[in-house]
Amino acid sequence: MIYKFLKPVVLYCAVAMLAGCAMSPIPTAENFRLTTQKKVRSVGHWSLLSHDVIGQMLASLERSGATRETTIHVPMPVSPSDFDRAFHEFLITELVQRNWQVLTSSNNSVLTLSYQTQIVKHNAERPHFVPGLFTAITAGLYVLHNASPAGAAIAVAGGLDVGASMNSGGPTHTELVLTTTVTGAGRYMSRKTDVYYVEESDTSLFASLKADPPAINLMTMKVVAQ
Repeated sequence: MIYKFLKPVVLYCAVAMLAGCAMSPIPTAENFRLTTQKKVRSVGHWSLLSHDVIGQMLASLERSGATRETTIHVPMPVSPSDFDRAFHEFLITELVQRNWQVLTSSNNSVLTLSYQTQIVKHNAERPHFVPGLFTAITAGLYVLHNASPAGAAIAVAGGLDVGASMNSGGPTHTELVLTTTVTGAGRYMSRKTDVYYVEESDTSLFASLKADPPAINLMTMKVVAQ
């Protein structure tokens, strides 16, 4: 009888001791919740980026009281990259097609739309994690119909997940940070920053055309009197 009473007490004490021993000299690593990030792989994708940027930017400006009669200027970045020059044209095209007043110069312009890019290169390995969308859907269907998941069906769904992830090419070591800003009257009117994967071999498309100054090699020469 006493043994039956002490058994849960001993178990509780053991759990408490283990919890107390769960100490670490530094914080343990933990992954973020599952997220997705698009990969920019073509000029057509650049066009889609401009469509998304303009759509969200105009919605923000309209909430601030701007209208289609509000003039806006889109300057070209200094020492533009291939991406900068194409994105500049895409932005203007989007604005004009949406009937906004785009000026060819900053004179008399109420708003200015500018953008900048930053290339970030990681040295660490980039694990190709497969999120399991089709697997989750398949398992969810079995749960919905109150049936136990069938191993074969789940395996097939897992194969679809791998195929969908591999089709994207997987994550890369290089990422593009794209920030678009609208200013007016000395303040920020709208601002949007997005991050995209970029193929390693396409990095030069986003680099500035401004060349670095040539390196100067210094030599010490000894002069001998004759």
